[in-house]
Amino acid sequence: MSTHHKVAVVTGAGTGIGKAAALALLAAGYRVALAGRRSTLLEQVVAEADAGDRALALPTDVADAAQVNALFDQTRAKFGRVDLLFNNAGINAPGIAFEDLSLEKWQSVVDINLTGMFLCAQAAFRIMKDQDPRGGRIINNGSISAHAPRPDSAPYTCTKHAVTGLTKCISLDGRKYDIACGQIDIGNALSEISKRMSVGVKQANGQIAAEAMMDVQKVAESVVHMAGLPLDTNIQFLTIMATKMPFVGRG
Repeated sequence: MSTHHKVAVVTGAGTGIGKAAALALLAAGYRVALAGRRSTLLEQVVAEADAGDRALALPTDVADAAQVNALFDQTRAKFGRVDLLFNNAGINAPGIAFEDLSLEKWQSVVDINLTGMFLCAQAAFRIMKDQDPRGGRIINNGSISAHAPRPDSAPYTCTKHAVTGLTKCISLDGRKYDIACGQIDIGNALSEISKRMSVGVKQANGQIAAEAMMDVQKVAESVVHMAGLPLDTNIQFLTIMATKMPFVGRG
């Protein structure tokens, strides 16, 4: 199927990685439903894309099952099917010492990063297994934190470790329906959200240090590459990171 007939849903599409991925998919010819909590930001991305009726802004809280179902129902009503989900929406609880972390903050991160990702994947899965042609692809945003934590990041790191398990389960359970599922683990992509890292961020030894960053467009290009593979081929896990960021090593 040509990319000009393929339909993608991108969550967290109003800013950062989600915005870059949505714009790249639209540039590649996809029809894209952009989901996020802030409608103004989504509409700005749609305007920037200048893709006509191939771009659809759908304000959505991914932690709300009814809103997630509405997102996928409206996408299918508009475009007829769902070929790709970039399951990207996520939040952090930065700088909170483990012993001071509140249950409410823990739960809010779990609700978005894990439950929200499950709800979106399940809704996409249900459409993909029954549509004709059958199947599709789900790409989960795992993050470098799916491998190793930063200091004071228990909620984010735990949810991103859990995303890896979710990716494996979807990959296994989707085989019989021609649904491929992979994960992209991203480290230090420069966006309006991550600019603080280039100035200074807490290291494992407690010091504050600036970290190397990479162009977020390179992440978007990787998502488009993963999305464009035939369904009999899957990138199960892809790690893309700033070459000089302090990930590999001891500290």
